[in-house]
Amino acid sequence: MLIFLLAYIEISIFIKVAAVLGVAVTLLLVVFSSCVGISLVRNQGMKTFVQMQQKLAAGESPAAEMVKSVSLVLAGFLLLIPGFFTDFLGLLLLLPPVQKSLTLKLMPH
Repeated sequence: MLIFLLAYIEISIFIKVAAVLGVAVTLLLVVFSSCVGISLVRNQGMKTFVQMQQKLAAGESPAAEMVKSVSLVLAGFLLLIPGFFTDFLGLLLLLPPVQKSLTLKLMPH
């Protein structure tokens, strides 16, 4: 049921954006967001992995970096899915305050 709701939201937004910007520009935006998602995950994912290794080497917990890497992978996945709603959700996951909030909620206290 949730997948149908997501599809409905994506199609509705796509139609509205295409009506304003045109189909070609709308398709270019969707392709561009997928490319940005791939690039961000590749670059930031490696940086986060190095930070996790440094924390482990220093004897510290890499839990925050682990949550950040999961949010980056999820953000990249959402950006890869064609559509503006999933792009919005993916971009939210890239924001440091959102990542910090997720870290606080997901890390054991």
